[in-house]
Amino acid sequence: MTRSPMTLTELAPGVYAWVQPDGSWFINNAGAVHDQDDVVLIDTCATAARTRRFLTAVADATSAAPIRIAINTHWHGDHTFGNELLPPSTVLVSHEHTRNGILADTMLTAALPPIWSPIPDWGVSRTRAPTVVLHDELTLYAGNHRIELHNPGHEAHTHGDVVAWLPEQRVLFTGDLLFHHVTPLVLQGSFAGALRAVDWLRQFPAVRIVPGHGPLIDDAEFDEVLNAQTRYYQLVQHAASAGLAASRTPLQAARDCDLGEFTEWPDHHRIVLNLHRAYADATGAPMDLLTAFTDTTTFNGGALDCAV
Repeated sequence: MTRSPMTLTELAPGVYAWVQPDGSWFINNAGAVHDQDDVVLIDTCATAARTRRFLTAVADATSAAPIRIAINTHWHGDHTFGNELLPPSTVLVSHEHTRNGILADTMLTAALPPIWSPIPDWGVSRTRAPTVVLHDELTLYAGNHRIELHNPGHEAHTHGDVVAWLPEQRVLFTGDLLFHHVTPLVLQGSFAGALRAVDWLRQFPAVRIVPGHGPLIDDAEFDEVLNAQTRYYQLVQHAASAGLAASRTPLQAARDCDLGEFTEWPDHHRIVLNLHRAYADATGAPMDLLTAFTDTTTFNGGALDCAV
């Protein structure tokens, strides 16, 4: 498979999006805001190699201005493992539940089962958690650029998601509350909450939107991207309801599910993981991650694509 190049795009003066295309596992988007002698990062990347490329691009664009603050939009490793490479003086900021999630995450040190191919080469050996946390919202500055952090007020993609909103530039970094032309994943959050969060994003009058995964979005297409993700979530909920009513397992329900317009989205096998989440939400049963991933590799016919 040919991989598209990662790019740093200036969305407004001093506001940059780091976009890593192709949609396979652990390949995320991030960002940077620069003004005067300040840089604020929005997320890092999954591996040392990818994070170094991101940091080099930011340094080139900002004349190596110091990274004063780094924001983590949620706790998943594709957005946080690169924290370790940041200067010791960088202050890390997140929601309080994101800090807790990073501290509890053992993926870096665990012997991973053969879920992904190739197995990720993280290049880092420890996690670095934020030391400043918020509950509802917090305002930061890069020079004179105002950056507002907002939490939707409930579990969604994770317990602790935040968006970074620049009201003057009308740029929105959504983290993984929004995927664009990539199959969304709600494995460690809440399906009902994720669906509510899509509507919550509509309040921001953004002209440029940086999703957690997938290509950049402009204001002309923002509503349709939100509508498409809503339709996908509704499809999963319908498939879960039908599967539970017929006493079908999540894997069986996934095989019964016609993905329709979403068939061509990368990582369509996530329907299995999403159904495991939807079943757990509906029944109150705890998530069994090993079973969920085993079912997903079965559905996929082998290990999941990973190019980090």
